Amino acid sequence: MDLHNQGRAKFLEFPFVSVPHRALMVNLLSTVENRLGLQLLPCTLPLDVQHCQNESGTAQASLHIRSGQQSSTVDFILGSWLHCKLPTGAALNITSLSAYLNLSTDAPNFVIELIQSSPTSLVLILDLPPRKDLVLYPDYLQTFYEDSQLETRRQMLQKLPEVQPYVTSSLYLRSLLSPTAIMIRVETEEGGAGPMEEIVKNHVEPVAVEVLGLWLDHCACGGREAREEEKAYLKKRDELVKKKTIEIDLGSNFPRLFGPELTDKVMGAIRDVYNV
Repeated sequence: MDLHNQGRAKFLEFPFVSVPHRALMVNLLSTVENRLGLQLLPCTLPLDVQHCQNESGTAQASLHIRSGQQSSTVDFILGSWLHCKLPTGAALNITSLSAYLNLSTDAPNFVIELIQSSPTSLVLILDLPPRKDLVLYPDYLQTFYEDSQLETRRQMLQKLPEVQPYVTSSLYLRSLLSPTAIMIRVETEEGGAGPMEEIVKNHVEPVAVEVLGLWLDHCACGGREAREEEKAYLKKRDELVKKKTIEIDLGSNFPRLFGPELTDKVMGAIRDVYNV
């Protein structure tokens, strides 16, 4: 528990983002932990994997991973933040929380990521990524994306004058997310950081909390079971998604920021948790 408590405390600092941004991430993680309770095992990553920084001090990262008990529907939850100074003098801050379910259910996963390159520019990705083909399984589309009215949350945010749709250059990411995924860019050039903090507090956080609540109620704790004959398909798809996630999130940026030795250590620890 010492490893868990020390690493969790460091992770929850979110030292490089605004107060509302930090409050949002702490709220989401606390909500997941409080709801799932003893279903989650303590984080057992080594401390130098839970928090690391490069030799020059220009990049820092924190990881918090908790696997689910064998009796739980949760495979694991993963929280992270990354801070790096850019050559321009600005800084890039990425905070994320993902939750993956196991083969006992076919319900969607959960992901939120906030990417901030300046106090006045923010990208938000928020979704329940499907684990089944929505064309082959129309009832899955109906249950998790139409009946849940996720689309209304996306529309609420896109009505804000500071919000524009965000289109990632990654075709893989676009194909991974659901039709109701919230992918927006918030730009508040006037007034400095204040307007951005208000948008995060008054608009982004309420929507994120609602979407997480839907995931907890209908996916993690919804009682939906995967059919035995579909588990081989689910297993193959889940493993491919995990491998690609490691490749995209860590394989592309971590070596450049932290060097090969630390990258290998972090990626090895994450692969152990991902079981890939």
